Amino acid sequence: MESPRRNPRVLVVTPEVTYLPDRMGNLASFFTAKAGGLADVSAALVSALLDQGVDVHVALPDYRSIFSDRLVPFLKEEITSIQRKMPDDRVHLAEDRAFFYINRVYSRYGDENVKMALAFQREVINNIIPRVQPDLIHCNDWMTGLIPAVARRLRIPCLFTIHNIHTVKSTLAFIEDRGIDAASFWQHLYYMNYAPGYEAARETNPVDFLTSGIFAAHFVNTVSPTFLVEIVEGKHPFVEPQIHRELANKYYAECAFGILNAPDPTFDPKTDKDLKKNYKPTDHPEAKRENKRFLQRNLGLIEDVEAPLFFWPSRLDPVQKGCQLLAEIFYGVISAWWDQNLQIVFVANGDHQRVFQDIVNHHQFHKRVAICDFSEQMEHLAYAASDFILMPSRFEPCGLPQMISPIYGSLPVVHDTGGIHDTIQHLNVAANTGNGFLFKTFDANGLFWAISEAMTFYNLPARVKARQIKRIMTESAETFTHAHTARQYVDLYEKMLKRPLVVE
Repeated sequence: MESPRRNPRVLVVTPEVTYLPDRMGNLASFFTAKAGGLADVSAALVSALLDQGVDVHVALPDYRSIFSDRLVPFLKEEITSIQRKMPDDRVHLAEDRAFFYINRVYSRYGDENVKMALAFQREVINNIIPRVQPDLIHCNDWMTGLIPAVARRLRIPCLFTIHNIHTVKSTLAFIEDRGIDAASFWQHLYYMNYAPGYEAARETNPVDFLTSGIFAAHFVNTVSPTFLVEIVEGKHPFVEPQIHRELANKYYAECAFGILNAPDPTFDPKTDKDLKKNYKPTDHPEAKRENKRFLQRNLGLIEDVEAPLFFWPSRLDPVQKGCQLLAEIFYGVISAWWDQNLQIVFVANGDHQRVFQDIVNHHQFHKRVAICDFSEQMEHLAYAASDFILMPSRFEPCGLPQMISPIYGSLPVVHDTGGIHDTIQHLNVAANTGNGFLFKTFDANGLFWAISEAMTFYNLPARVKARQIKRIMTESAETFTHAHTARQYVDLYEKMLKRPLVVE
């Protein structure tokens, strides 16, 4: 067997140019080309892969109107950054009227999303793969779920990355009506019912897009090692049985791995332009106090730099994010540390925003609680101003806020699940270890206990706190990086290229 190429040509296929951190919630509609969680194809990670010696090509839809929209200059910057790193025209835009003139990545209507996904995949299958001739294809989520089957037919190793567990279903007939000739790879797709032959499957037997990607791919990965194990062990009832089954099959065949995403490198308190005062691990105490004072003044909170400040950075979604736990103990938390002027700042949209607003109005907490719609500038400032973040997620495929906050010296108060488990260790001052406060049982009592642990730390002598936060900031900045993530992807690419692809 030939040894794998030292710089394999990898085609990264993504429906998004970058990722929308889930903390941005409902504002996704305004951030057009950022719709959710595909961190491994951000400009930073593509650049990191290039730095690792990978011959990277990127395929994405030609969101023509989005790329020229004055509201999203950061998109143009990222495209320019990628193209600067790829002088040989390695950014391949799939062209179709389905996404030329839309003003957001995904439609509010499910059928339209399927049509756009199929138009994108048609162009990748028919034009981009033949043009690029990749050694390996790296696909992302259900919107690329048919491509691993094509890759298997072409005998090209394919990595399928699962960012979340959402899937859609469609028939072969509908797929072919959108210009994809599935007759040559139909047997590598996953059907909801037994499919004895192409004709029998074509009209009425739905194809599951996400499960097809898992089923046909050479290797798969989730964006958290622990979340992968949780799915395989059946700990999340919301995961559809066919997804659980096929992912477990890959896992036990040693073809499934977890690789954590990394925060965008713009989250850096040394250079962050949205802060009142920048800082490093070595000089954080006074700068964080100045940022806190500035945030308090701007939000109408009690101006007290000694007040403990908690920041909620994730969308207010009770299904995943656990905001109902905080609502249950909200009055008790504010009251328990009333004399210290404990404060909570929300920079998040979502269904539960009104619940917290009602509590604040009822108890007249306006000087202690601020509830803001998502703003990128406010988010950055809140990381710098806060002492802790609150992230009691029921489940977490990866999560980014718990990685960003310790970089800024704001310690996470979090539920021990998924990507949180992989990134946060309970703080032990005596042992000089840990970087946050974890509770294991998903209920309000568990969250209150973790907040109490955080407050115990907050009330330690200033020099003790400063020493721990300096250590945590330093370790986090070194660990949570795209370079580290890229190295893991390169290792996985090499493993895939060494392991024979079985094609029946």
